[in-house]
This record gives sequence, C-alpha cells and structure tokens, in this order.
Amino acid sequence: MLGSLLRNRFEPPHLSKLRVISLFSTLNRAELRTIDSLLHQRDYIKGEIIFDEGEQGQAVYFILSGKVLICRQGRPVDGAIAELGVGQCFGELALLDDAPRMAQVRAADNCILAALFREDFLGLLQTHAAIASKLSLELARLLGGRLRDTVNRFVV
Repeated sequence: MLGSLLRNRFEPPHLSKLRVISLFSTLNRAELRTIDSLLHQRDYIKGEIIFDEGEQGQAVYFILSGKVLICRQGRPVDGAIAELGVGQCFGELALLDDAPRMAQVRAADNCILAALFREDFLGLLQTHAAIASKLSLELARLLGGRLRDTVNRFVV
C-alpha cells in the first residue's frame, strides 16, 4: 500500500495514464518508462478517421482520453462494431502481422491516442526481451478474451 501511495505521488501523470492500459499493467516503473519512450502521441478531433479498413496495419493504438468507434468502412451508424474508451487499445494485430486492417476506426470524441509501431515493438524484442515478453503475454490474454467474447455472442 505504501509503495502504491509513493508511486502515485512521484510518478509523472503521463505514466499514470499508461498504467491503466491492460497491456502495460504488469510493467514496473522503469519498464513503463522504456515503453513511454517508444510511444507516439496522436490527437484526433471528433469524426476524424484514424485508419481505414484495408490499410496496412503498422501500429497498435492506446486510448489516453476520449473514445473511438470501430466500424465497417464508411458506415459509422449501421456498421458499428464497437466503441472503446480510455485504457483500451485497438489495432493490436498490427504488432503481429502485415495483414490489412479489418475495420475502420474513427474518433467518437476528441481523443488522445498513443501509438506503438511494429518496428519499435520488434526492436523491443531485441533490446528489452523481458518487457516484450510481458507485453506479448498481455496481448495474448487480450486477444484470447476478445475471441471468447466473439464466440459467446454466436453460441446459443
């Protein structure tokens, strides 16, 4: 408890925002700083397209503020798939392969995102294997959970 109190007192606010993201939840402060050095902040206004269905995926995005809408290409109302908010991520398959994006993502509100590019993640595997391993395990858990949720929607 004291460690948590001290961490919150002396941790920079932007690291506290990263700590709520599930992929980073097992990282210590030094590991989180390493990840922070690889992230690229992007700001989007409501309605702005973050990426289109069919584009080559090059980064995973983490929502630091606001919300995003995942939808079928150009169909934000009748093609809505999911709405995600602070602490969630999307586009995570881009870390694993070169396949095209499976949906369009647009800002549902003004939002701030942090992007981790595949090349940076691959470099992390070489330079900080322990951190990359922790991220990979959390990524597998995230993908497994999403797969289970999808299957449960279709199972009677």
